Amino acid sequence: MSLDLAALTTAVQKAVAEGKLTQPAADNIRIWLNEPRYAGYAESVAEHIAGGMWKQLDDAFWTVIPFGTGGRRGKMYPIGCNAINDRTIGESAQGLATYVKKSVAPGTNMACAIGYDTRHRSREFAELCAEVMVANGFQVYFLDGYRSTPEVSYTVRYKNCCCGIMVTASHNPPSDNAVKAYWAGGVQVLPPHDKGVINEVMACEAIARTPFAEAVKAGKVTFCQEECDASYIQAVLSQSFAGPRDLKIIYSPLHGVGAATVMPILERDGFKNVELFGPHAEPNGDFPNVPGHVSNPENPQVFDAMIERAKQTVADIILATDPDADRVGVAAQLTPGGAWKTINGNQIGVLLVDYVLERRKAAGSLGPQNYVVKTLVTTEMIRRIADSYGVKTMGNLHVGFKWIGRTIDAEGPAGFVFGSEESHGYLTGVHARDKDAAVAAMLLAELAARVKAEGKTLHQKLESLSWQHGCHVERLYNQSLPGSEGMATMRKLMEKLRTAPPKTLGGLKVRQARDFLTLTTKTPTGETKPLDAEKADMIMLDFEQEGNYVAVRPSGTEPKVKYYMFAYEPAEQLANLDDTQAELEARLTAIEKDFQALAASL
Repeated sequence: MSLDLAALTTAVQKAVAEGKLTQPAADNIRIWLNEPRYAGYAESVAEHIAGGMWKQLDDAFWTVIPFGTGGRRGKMYPIGCNAINDRTIGESAQGLATYVKKSVAPGTNMACAIGYDTRHRSREFAELCAEVMVANGFQVYFLDGYRSTPEVSYTVRYKNCCCGIMVTASHNPPSDNAVKAYWAGGVQVLPPHDKGVINEVMACEAIARTPFAEAVKAGKVTFCQEECDASYIQAVLSQSFAGPRDLKIIYSPLHGVGAATVMPILERDGFKNVELFGPHAEPNGDFPNVPGHVSNPENPQVFDAMIERAKQTVADIILATDPDADRVGVAAQLTPGGAWKTINGNQIGVLLVDYVLERRKAAGSLGPQNYVVKTLVTTEMIRRIADSYGVKTMGNLHVGFKWIGRTIDAEGPAGFVFGSEESHGYLTGVHARDKDAAVAAMLLAELAARVKAEGKTLHQKLESLSWQHGCHVERLYNQSLPGSEGMATMRKLMEKLRTAPPKTLGGLKVRQARDFLTLTTKTPTGETKPLDAEKADMIMLDFEQEGNYVAVRPSGTEPKVKYYMFAYEPAEQLANLDDTQAELEARLTAIEKDFQALAASL
């Protein structure tokens, strides 16, 4: 089909003039219409223009989809540089292949591990990635069938690969998909390699491909799932601790991959009374029986139906993993036989770190050489617990488990005990360099059985830790800002916080603002000093009350701003835990309202 490029260009510029299309989108549309590498998509772009589909065009073209905290993630759409499609997936794999070949030392095992989850087109995109990697001279180790993200990280290490690819959009809506890229050692791609890969992606002209069936026949794609499953499961089980196993568990994979590993791991760890929650058991990228069709264990509503089932079956604990089984959620009774309530990501981290440290201490395998790792936006209660065991905490890390993975290698795997991030990601053991819901689920079950034997629940265990280490209340407020307009609002908000940070929030005085982009700390009087950290687009506002602060950052994987809010009262000042928790919750509510008003004023 011959395209009238002059007429199409005129229509695009007219749409910009009428405010129907942003200029960056228009610039990218012209590239897809004119450059030979996008020839296969030009006709579809032209049809969108002819149909006046400006909103769809703007969303698909206003930027180039970036590598965020969890790879390259976004909404699936047949065309566009800001969408997940054959072109963006293909050029992501090609960019990774090109950069790896330029970067690795001679003699490196040129191999890539590839896995995929239950999302729409995940298998198709995984095969596409395999075709690209084989065409670029890589041996591909392919996990055939739905597998978890941590198993891909494990396979990179187990098969001595120099890179890996996982096709998943984690807990995003069904409309989304993504690729997570891994470097040698099973850590997600880090600076400067992330920028190096995206530079190669941007420069990608042709995408080399060897047909998948041909690559399999030639032995360039090796199906290794049975071997890697067995080895990975054994590696997870090596992190278990002896103890009671009398526990009735309801487990949900939330229509994802988790049942393939979590169920056999729990059984082999001695838990014989585990029910796979039927409505969530089917692998299904539409996530049909989950509220809002978003399989996110961070969302308490995800547990509502499971809690009803737990009441019917007199279960002790509910576990749920997200679609790619790297995050875990949990619900338990407040008291034995009492009401059910979920446990948030920070609280799960607190329970797990105390359990692992306590069991390691009892076994005589804990010392000052050991350390735990957490991110800047993960509760400081983890640090206080680690201090009580004489263990170091590495906590000056930005959002993303890749930073925890890097720290494990930098500090030495032999001393690593536990890694945690507030968004329900945890790791113990050195079998992987990414968060692992299977090992976390196993340890949560062990802890729940232990406290049950004492006549308590996980919530009561949390209360005892609060009396010991202080009352910590955390909250994550997400403000969705989709599209190019949302991005503009995000930029205005971050600029406002940088240039004129608020003097008070929620009635609390701001003591200082830590700007991780300029690496400076600013006081309300305008005084500045250097900030010892790595660069990132994040602002942290510290209040005069010690341990009370808030962090603000644009999400690296979704169109929203994240507000991480922290309130704290020291243990020595606690009189009534319930009253203190209510006071701290009210404090965070007031702060949240002030942020809502600030964003609305922009």
